[in-house]
This record gives sequence, C-alpha cells and structure tokens, in this order.
Amino acid sequence: MSTVSGVLHTVMTRTQPPPPPARPSGGTLEPAAITCSVAEALAKLPPETGAVRAVNVRGISGEPWYQIYTQKGGAPRYLSGKDGHEDASQDERYAAEIASAFLGGAVVEKTDYLTGFNREYINIFRILPVYRFDSADGQGTRVYVSTTTGSVTRHTDDRRQFEANVFSNFHKLAFIPDKAVRDWVLVALTSATALVALLGVGLFFVTRPRSKQN
Repeated sequence: MSTVSGVLHTVMTRTQPPPPPARPSGGTLEPAAITCSVAEALAKLPPETGAVRAVNVRGISGEPWYQIYTQKGGAPRYLSGKDGHEDASQDERYAAEIASAFLGGAVVEKTDYLTGFNREYINIFRILPVYRFDSADGQGTRVYVSTTTGSVTRHTDDRRQFEANVFSNFHKLAFIPDKAVRDWVLVALTSATALVALLGVGLFFVTRPRSKQN
C-alpha cells in the first residue's frame, strides 16, 4: 500500500491543481462610497462586544463593509461603510461572491460551513473556519472559502477527490475512522517496514560470499 501510494503521489503532482493563490477574490470596492468612518461604525457596537483586534474593509455586493474581529473571537461582525449598521448575513454573502468569482461567475450553492477538518477538507489546508460552495456543472466542482483571508483555500471536483481519497486510504489508512488507532497502526506498519529493510541489509553482509585466502 505504501509503494502504490507513492506511485499515486507522483501521478497526483500532474493531475491535481496547485493550491489556489491566497489573494482576495471577492467583489470590488469603491472607496468613495465609504461615508462612515471606522470609529463612527465601531461606536454603534454594544459595549459587551469587547476590544477590537482587527478591521478589514471588504467590498460586498458593490458596497463597502467593515469586517470586525474582536478579542472574544468567533465569527467576524460586519458594519456598513455607509452608515455603520450591522448585518450578520454579510459573511456568507461575501463568501459566496468569492466562490463565484473564483469559478468565473458560476452560480454557487452553500452546502457546508466547517469549523473542523473532515475527510475531504483535511488539516493540510490549515485554515478554519471555511464555507463550502458547490457548482452545478455536472462535475461536482466545489470550493472552500475563508472570509478571513478573503480567498479560496481549496478547489476540487468528483474526479480529483476520488483520486485524493484513494491516496488517503492507501497512504494514511483513512478508512480507519479513529485517528488514534490509525496513527498507532501507521507507526507499527512503517516501523515494521523499516525493520525488515534493515534486516535485509544486515542479511546481505552476513551471507555474502567470503573471498578465498591463499
């Protein structure tokens, strides 16, 4: 299984696309449309919101929005750059615009919101939380979107995911659901493989023909 997954890994470098570039890919922003300052907008938040850690300016549906992160963590809050009013629905709308723009303006549908990794969106993609959006293109195209980075963090489809699943099952024994059990099995198998390889090297030196001495 290890050697087959190694071959598949080489094939995947040709068939799997590289990670999407981590650059903003949402709607455009018109600076002149900002008529409410950051300070004025933040003044409208309730006192229990906590201290502000970061403020980003996002263009969503052609309008400016302040994306606010506070020390309490959790999902960002959105305040209008025009009058400072808050709208919690802007996070999903912003994610949908990023997904659609990445797919060339395709119509997308939200199918999941991930706060933890799963079998398809694994920990090598690093960023959480993310939205999943699917495109009805007949190929099962879907993208994962982070509104924190303002970008797509993963792009795949049914064919690519089938290939990735085969690799995960062979290389990382992903068919074992319990991670702790899976890790111990992997350690045991790879350790045994290394031991057998070392024993083979040792056997070569022990059994090699001796040169005849005159």
